[in-house]
Amino acid sequence: MQQYALKRIALFFPTILLITIIVFVVMRLIPGDVCIAILSDGEASYTQAELDDCRIELDLNDPLFIQYTDWVWGAVQGDFGDSLWFKAPVMEELGERIPVTVEMTVLAMLIAVVFAVPLGIISALKPESWIDYAARIFTLAGISMPTFLVAILFVLGLVHIFDWLPALGYKQIWQDPGANLQQMIFPALALAFYEMAFVARVTRSAMMEIIREDYMRTARSKGLSESVVVFRHGLKNALLPVLTTSGWIFARLFGGTVIIETIFLVPGMGRILIESIFQRDYTMIQAEITIIAFFIVTINLGVDLLYGLLDPRIRYA
Repeated sequence: MQQYALKRIALFFPTILLITIIVFVVMRLIPGDVCIAILSDGEASYTQAELDDCRIELDLNDPLFIQYTDWVWGAVQGDFGDSLWFKAPVMEELGERIPVTVEMTVLAMLIAVVFAVPLGIISALKPESWIDYAARIFTLAGISMPTFLVAILFVLGLVHIFDWLPALGYKQIWQDPGANLQQMIFPALALAFYEMAFVARVTRSAMMEIIREDYMRTARSKGLSESVVVFRHGLKNALLPVLTTSGWIFARLFGGTVIIETIFLVPGMGRILIESIFQRDYTMIQAEITIIAFFIVTINLGVDLLYGLLDPRIRYA
């Protein structure tokens, strides 16, 4: 286990470094010029001299290697530079938005697991029952519908049925938990809908395989109650596939916040990322993608380490 953990941790840093290189290079390959976007804002005219001065001011004329090393060194120190469009430090703009996106992602993850795992277990224990059929219809619908469509249907349903619109203001959870939950619960539900369906299907499939194993029959033959057999002996092994896919699920949730925040007017990282893309704000886009990638890689590392603890068969050759 120790060797396994050390190797996984050793892969963490090269992965992050490779992500920064890919993000930096891709940003420079995308057509467009941030200086042109800045100078032409409001259809104002500009001269070539003004364009050159803008590029010098933003250090865009430096060699790419110098730009990259300066940016990475600053990122290591928590300084992603100044936004090319907002004219302010990137972390100052993201400081209040990162907790919002993380809160929505964690809440969506909790909703997906809390609802989907029991649904998958019940569906596996009662195959071909009405509960099983209902669960399978729900999972098929959840997997088939894209996240943005679910979010739009949520908003339309809430408006027409409950006469409710997403709140324009935002309250931090420590300031007003009730108002915070009121604004975050529906975006989190829309974000978690696909994951609920996926986790339920994975749990059902894993549980149906587990209940046929020899050790499950042995546990029953010893006189253990069905609840002890299912939850103490079966659930631990049935949740291993769910744990394996949790890193991928977390990545999907983080990616889904971009459109969900736009639809529900949530002031998170997703909304400012959309604005930055339109304005060719390289530094802001690089910072957001790097931060999101860091969270995802960290979660995957934690999942791999936890998987090694739960399953002692995990070893490197």
